[in-house]
Amino acid sequence: MKKSIVAFSTIAVLSSTFVSPALADSYTVKSGDTLGKIAQKHKTTVNELKLLNNLKTDMLKINQKIITSKSKTTTTKTKATTASVSVEQTKNSTYTIAPGDTLTKIANKHNLTLAELKKLNNLTTDMIYAGNKLIVSSSKTTTTIDLPNSSAKPANVTTPKAEPTSNTYIVVKGDTLSKIAKQANITVDNLKSYNSLSSDMIRVGQKLSLVKSANTASTDTTPDKVVVSDNKVDILVAEAKKLIGTPYSWAGASPSGFDCSGFIYYTFKQAGYDVARLSSSTYYDMGKKVASPKSGDLVFFATGSSKSVVSHMGIYLGNGQFIHASSSNGIEINDVSNSYYKSKLVGYRSL
Repeated sequence: MKKSIVAFSTIAVLSSTFVSPALADSYTVKSGDTLGKIAQKHKTTVNELKLLNNLKTDMLKINQKIITSKSKTTTTKTKATTASVSVEQTKNSTYTIAPGDTLTKIANKHNLTLAELKKLNNLTTDMIYAGNKLIVSSSKTTTTIDLPNSSAKPANVTTPKAEPTSNTYIVVKGDTLSKIAKQANITVDNLKSYNSLSSDMIRVGQKLSLVKSANTASTDTTPDKVVVSDNKVDILVAEAKKLIGTPYSWAGASPSGFDCSGFIYYTFKQAGYDVARLSSSTYYDMGKKVASPKSGDLVFFATGSSKSVVSHMGIYLGNGQFIHASSSNGIEINDVSNSYYKSKLVGYRSL
């Protein structure tokens, strides 16, 4: 990822161009004319006509002269001077977070301290997610370029707006989906669809696709609802892991606090599933029995006095692990083979 800071010096004026009413194409307004008709006839726009004629309204008068083209111009030139431009470029090297990584491990791997790594990425917590990118080194270079016949620029230093590349964009500090979509001339819904995003949350260093790839499935028109069958499980797991550390709250179903079934309801909704807010036992009854569980399936437990009454649930992640709302630790990942959960296991279901 590169950032550029450009400083200009030595003001230069090349030329000034103006429309001469005597030379420009014009049209005399007739009865029944409107700006729309005149614009269409002369292959221009209403806004262009209003700009050329300094019109504040769409009202016209018969025999009024309307300038219809600015193609005929008179140009005056003055002697140009030379401007020098100092371009400061920042080049960042990135690392893609792998499952099992921690900030400490990544920092050690790249000869950084934990504080240095967090500062490079503007991180305020130690929470990271597999697949995201982290900046692990940053270098700056400054180049001075002489620009003969340059247009005048202010002497103060300006920072150009970060522009996206043709197909991808790296998120920088201060970015939002709306800002990036506007720069790329696409809608926020399209941007979320191209990147399988189920929320508006983005992170510094994250790489976003600005075009629809061959394997990008379509989304419906419902905001924040992704209906991509191939990616739903990955989205579900990613949404669930975002909530690790969220405290337990009885009957809670929001990021401020969850109980076990509220966590399932919220996470599945975020991933685009059409589910209702139900109890653990009801989810178990309505689910389809699974003999060989896979990532995204639900795992159920009987944690009460009766082993036949389902009272707890979580999302199975594969490799014997599941994520759930623990009453003692909030959202966390545990092993099904754990002696406590193994003795309480009822079975697996899929929605």
